[in-house]
Amino acid sequence: MPRKQQGWITFQSSEEERQILEQYCQQSQRTKTEILRELVRSLTPDSPSLQSPTRKPNGKQEFVTSEVEQASENSELKAMKVSARNVIRGKIKRLVRGAVNTEVTLEISPNVELISIITSSSAEQLNLSEGKEAYAVIKSSHIMIAME
Repeated sequence: MPRKQQGWITFQSSEEERQILEQYCQQSQRTKTEILRELVRSLTPDSPSLQSPTRKPNGKQEFVTSEVEQASENSELKAMKVSARNVIRGKIKRLVRGAVNTEVTLEISPNVELISIITSSSAEQLNLSEGKEAYAVIKSSHIMIAME
């Protein structure tokens, strides 16, 4: 079956655009498909984010910041849905930051703690700090940390 009938979308992008997408995927730890789907779903025909570019004096195009970009920088994002069935809320009791990894201790009830080791970049991106509420997302033998 041709890709168009399967729902495939193919488009060309500049090297700079591909690098931006790659960097965003690495930072958010999501696939290109997930990022692009999220962007498309956020668009509506009457969306103010669908504005025409303006030209800077140097000839480069400049777009008004879209709602999607603003939402990704805003801490009040939509609730995340995950396939893992074990999601446990707790309070961050201790963070041990290293150059590569960060050990997160999550107290899920008095005297009951879960410890997860995540990348330091993920801990920074999630803005983890002691006393904050977070979630242990348990899938198979892995425990991941998530924030609302």
